[in-house]
Amino acid sequence: MSKYKIKVLCIQVIAVLALLILWEIAAETGLINSFIFSSPSKIFTTLVDLLKSGELFNHILVTFKEVFVAFFIGTIIAFVISIIMYLNKFIADILDPFLTMLNSLPKVALGPIIIIWTGANQKSIIVMALLTNIIISIITIYNGFIHTDELKIKLFNTFKATKYQILTKLVIPANLSTIVSSLKINISLTFIGVIMGEFLVSKSGIGYIILYGTQVFNLNLVITGILILVLMSYVIYKLITVLERKYITND
Repeated sequence: MSKYKIKVLCIQVIAVLALLILWEIAAETGLINSFIFSSPSKIFTTLVDLLKSGELFNHILVTFKEVFVAFFIGTIIAFVISIIMYLNKFIADILDPFLTMLNSLPKVALGPIIIIWTGANQKSIIVMALLTNIIISIITIYNGFIHTDELKIKLFNTFKATKYQILTKLVIPANLSTIVSSLKINISLTFIGVIMGEFLVSKSGIGYIILYGTQVFNLNLVITGILILVLMSYVIYKLITVLERKYITND
């Protein structure tokens, strides 16, 4: 790790610690209402209680499973549809307005319909997450494809390359960074979709913890669940970043 990265990491850690300390002091001195805003010490106690009960890892595992399934399926479908749209402009022109409309539609409004179609189970959560992540992924990847350097495409055409060869040898390699960016957006939206789905139907998962904490007015549990979600999304984000550095930056 370079000195610059170490410096950035140290500042990030210091900033987080400073925030936690100020938060704790504000709660202890009465500057904020600790019942409503909680405090780091209360969150830590809540986390320990969840660990002792053995429930925490089960909830984390459930949410991780839903996120990974929706993320994996959504990424593959988005990539395939983006390729089809790039290879066939007629299909792209047909789908374009529908993608825009679906992207602007509040997905939570479809929740009741999804539950009726798939049942009040894990399938409905995954479908909700797919509807949340797949459209923006298609738009991001496809826009990257169609904005590939035109001079390079003309060069390939000069050598009578087929559109498939241009796609596989030029367009996809040239847009690896765009694809990775779409993955980063995808994982964020997948978490949003999964949590929305868990709010509606789940009996386990981090979304369920947050919803249950709200119902019993246990703000410590709610904020603990939110912080766990932040850590989970950070872990997956770092995994994507590692892949980006290994397979793209080195190129």
